[in-house]
Amino acid sequence: MKNVIIFDASDVRDNLLPITYTRPISHIRIGIDTIFEKWQSFIPDASLSPLTVPYLQGKFPTNFSDDNIFIAGHIIPDKELSVAAESLNLGEALIADDTLIAFRGTKDDFENRRFTASTTYHGIVRKIFWLYDIFQMNGDVMHSDFRRITANRTSQKLSATNLVIGDPLFSDGTPKIFIEEGATLEGVTLNVTDGPIYIGKDANIMEGTCIRAPFAACLHSQVNMCAKIYGATTLGPYCKVGGELNNVVMIGYSNKAHDGFLGNAVIGEWCNLGGGTTASNLKNDYSEIKLWNYPAHRFLRTGLQFCGLIMGDHSKAGINCMFNTATVIGVGVNIHGAGFPRNFVASFLEGSTSGYTDVSLPRFFTIAERVMVRRNIFLTDVDKEIFTAIYNIADSYK
Repeated sequence: MKNVIIFDASDVRDNLLPITYTRPISHIRIGIDTIFEKWQSFIPDASLSPLTVPYLQGKFPTNFSDDNIFIAGHIIPDKELSVAAESLNLGEALIADDTLIAFRGTKDDFENRRFTASTTYHGIVRKIFWLYDIFQMNGDVMHSDFRRITANRTSQKLSATNLVIGDPLFSDGTPKIFIEEGATLEGVTLNVTDGPIYIGKDANIMEGTCIRAPFAACLHSQVNMCAKIYGATTLGPYCKVGGELNNVVMIGYSNKAHDGFLGNAVIGEWCNLGGGTTASNLKNDYSEIKLWNYPAHRFLRTGLQFCGLIMGDHSKAGINCMFNTATVIGVGVNIHGAGFPRNFVASFLEGSTSGYTDVSLPRFFTIAERVMVRRNIFLTDVDKEIFTAIYNIADSYK
């Protein structure tokens, strides 16, 4: 059996903070599933594990062998690329645009970059490098994910209470709507003009909802009544949403259950946006957006006109909160009160425009345990060690 290790490129990981504070790059959801899950599907006969920063390795251990295929975790796989990675000889590296895509060899050779040969990959390479790549690339990746996940499978029948707008079939005759076992979908308007719609196992899309493709609702996610959802939006497992969403990626276990707008956004796990919370994705003067960058310790130009909220795991916003265009919220943040918080709020802070106070680790652990147990998931000692490490790192940004 092949041993595949999906590694974090350090510069990319730092650019993707705060989302990568709590997970390897490959565990970011983009399209329908995570990058790690995509590689698993393309190399099903291999044993896969991530390689990430030391403080995350207790939860995400690496399985080394004498012969490993190392693959960069920010690379979005396809069949051609996976074949190229699997075809490497011992000591050989796969390169594209000066980026290390893959290497086959020992742990020591990889760490010391001892490559006996290199091959240039001339195919298309899709990769995330900036936070906004996650939502910008989401639609394109969702199209390919949908084809892969639904190939040679049969969807549940779509109830006659739903309205489909656009041709329900691709040009090859395969359906654009796929409904997994246990999902419920009644009285919903589905516009498939611009792509596919994937409804995951046990997902619940309530009546009156309007959805424009591409769209994915993963395992046990829920869309509340009369929500308005534009593509390209992904709801990770156990997410619950309402109101208006446009080009949003929610990694999992997070809620925006009520009215309010969220667009061009990335939301981590165990986040909650209170009723009426709205996040701007466009500046009033339509000018170029700058976004906080952790390694640079400053706001960097993005070249974008649209960028909304980026929120790390276990962060919350109270009712009727407002976020300015391109706001970055760290891990374990609690925002409440009137007015716009600043465009960057470091991890483990609580407050509003009137000021912020530190969220102590014991208080954070109590809240996290209370939130997670509602989904029968428990905060472990390993989790606590991870958040303690993040807490110590976060001091430099406060």
